[in-house]
Amino acid sequence: MKLRFITALMLASIMLPMMAQNNIAEEVAWVIGDEPIFKSDIEEQYQQALYERAAINGNPYCVIPEQMAVDKLFLDQARIDTVEVQQSSISAEVESRINYFIANLGSKEKVEEYFRMPMPRLREKLNEVISDQYSIQQVQSNLTKNVKATPADVRKFYNSISKDSLPYIPMQVETQIITINPVIPQQEIDEVKSRLRDYAQQVNSGEREFSTLAILYSQDQATAVYGGETGFQSRSVLLPEYATAAFNLNDPKRVSNIVETDDGFHIIQLIEKRGDRINTRHILLRPKVSDKDLTDALTRLDSVRKEILEGKRTFDEMALYISQDKDSRNNNGNMLNEKNHSSRFEMADLPAEVGKKVSTMQPGDISEPFVLINPKTRREQVAMVKLVKRIDGHKADLAEDYMILKEMCEAVAKEKIIHDWVVQKQKSVYVYIEEGWRNCEFKYDWLKKGNQE
Repeated sequence: MKLRFITALMLASIMLPMMAQNNIAEEVAWVIGDEPIFKSDIEEQYQQALYERAAINGNPYCVIPEQMAVDKLFLDQARIDTVEVQQSSISAEVESRINYFIANLGSKEKVEEYFRMPMPRLREKLNEVISDQYSIQQVQSNLTKNVKATPADVRKFYNSISKDSLPYIPMQVETQIITINPVIPQQEIDEVKSRLRDYAQQVNSGEREFSTLAILYSQDQATAVYGGETGFQSRSVLLPEYATAAFNLNDPKRVSNIVETDDGFHIIQLIEKRGDRINTRHILLRPKVSDKDLTDALTRLDSVRKEILEGKRTFDEMALYISQDKDSRNNNGNMLNEKNHSSRFEMADLPAEVGKKVSTMQPGDISEPFVLINPKTRREQVAMVKLVKRIDGHKADLAEDYMILKEMCEAVAKEKIIHDWVVQKQKSVYVYIEEGWRNCEFKYDWLKKGNQE
């Protein structure tokens, strides 16, 4: 079974090299500073690239060790800058990947057999690899954080590109949406609160661990597998009601009162505070929506649709007055694409239910009401959409595709900063390449005078 999201770097770092298993001395191909790059490491990455059918632009025995060398330069800088990577984030990513392996390979035992190491050792190796990846990303982010393209920069960039080289922009749409949350009976809400109070009492009395209850019962799938742990978050990232309750906690042994947010109902346990960031555990429960609740909401929204079609109201007005989608309500119902910070969506970027409706509509059409799973809260809503505009696929244009071109312009600027930094960093780090690994067209000048003597 193919584990698609395992990068070549990650797999090469965690698989035990066969040469080492057979007690054969490792062959050093490169040395960066005091860090060797072994032939077995390069072979592992090459085999994994073949396995994943990943494109390698050039001789793999040149491209792969050079990228490994560049990574070592960034890791050296991370040590100099004392880059800190949150262990909670690393641990969460490790567990996510372990769970993915188990789901794809079938069992913990099969994962251990596949990687040829016991689970504790696999976790340790994953921890090292992910920590390095995060450190490299942090150094690169620090180098490029001030890159912001002005309109003049974007225009200059656009004019510098050959028209034949402009990217093709797939069909895009602009849509408006009105959503209604079905009414949930008070009895269902009371039942959810009762369960949460019971969990809190079990934790406060020492009868059970909060993390165990979170794994068993929390409906926040992203954190439940980690015992409800959120990792360190700033107040601005958390939902307002959650943040207020969490930052008011002082005793890690006590559980908060029930907190209601757009996601549902929570109880929260403090793990640690660090200045303006906090790490907590939580258990989330969402009241169930009955078929009757959904039918009533669909009927209500169908009445709204008829008023709009009859000209009694406009879609913009009704979005403002009745829509419960906070992101679009105050913007005349216009949906905002968080991926590119614009009102335009490629079909694949729309919520599945919305995309299905829009695919058969013409500009100006208003869909019949339908059930929508909110991608953020995972709660059922009732919605209807209006197709405002359809932009057919085309070559990128400055007027139509400014944001896309701006991102391209900034990406080029960041790439140049990274390239120039590597060139400068090479001057302060010892590099040695063994004779059999030098006959390459490298991206960077590793064979500078003095390093190969």
